[in-house]
Amino acid sequence: MADHDYTGHVDPGGEPMVRDLRHLQIRKLSVGPMDNNAYLLTCRSTGAQLLIDAAADTDALRRMVAAGGEHNALDLIVTTHSHHDHVGSLADMMAATGARTAAGEADAKEIVERIDLPLAHGDVLEFGEQSVEIIQLRGHTPGSVAVLWRGGDEGDHLFTGDSLFPGGVGNTNHDPERFAQLLDDVQERIFDRLGDDTWVYPGHGDDTTLGVERPSLPQWRERGW
Repeated sequence: MADHDYTGHVDPGGEPMVRDLRHLQIRKLSVGPMDNNAYLLTCRSTGAQLLIDAAADTDALRRMVAAGGEHNALDLIVTTHSHHDHVGSLADMMAATGARTAAGEADAKEIVERIDLPLAHGDVLEFGEQSVEIIQLRGHTPGSVAVLWRGGDEGDHLFTGDSLFPGGVGNTNHDPERFAQLLDDVQERIFDRLGDDTWVYPGHGDDTTLGVERPSLPQWRERGW
């Protein structure tokens, strides 16, 4: 499905939706009983690939990796945070592909599987001729990260894990300090820095944009979740 047909909606157990950009191809797939989104980023000039959240359903993930390019290879798996529903197929995908692994430093110790690259805020990861920036968003977990690909005239594309969704930030278990930390990070590190056309790819459910969500920031802070 070409970029102009991309809506950001995928059905559990269905086929990936594909977004074709000039330099990057993005695949979105819903896997597992908690409707987790897994994203495959493919460098169009080299075929290098980065997977965000090997959440569940190894067979479906491997089919998506194979569809990404003729190399049928996976270079890197980034885990947005340590919660069990985001790492269910991490071990299997590591074994099947030999990919390196990355996760936020504060969450890496909570993940059973080997994490090759503990990530800090502002780190840059390269795959092929493309690169992504790591944005730490503390609160849902201490080491949650978002992954930002800057596409120039094709816009910014932000993969937020469970830290930002349509309608609000991620769950902080009704802890006021964690909520304040997450909303502060989301506002300062995302909304204050990136434009309204930034496309947001969350860890569950449909996509959104910063422009759609920005007017609700004061309401989110007032309601406390």
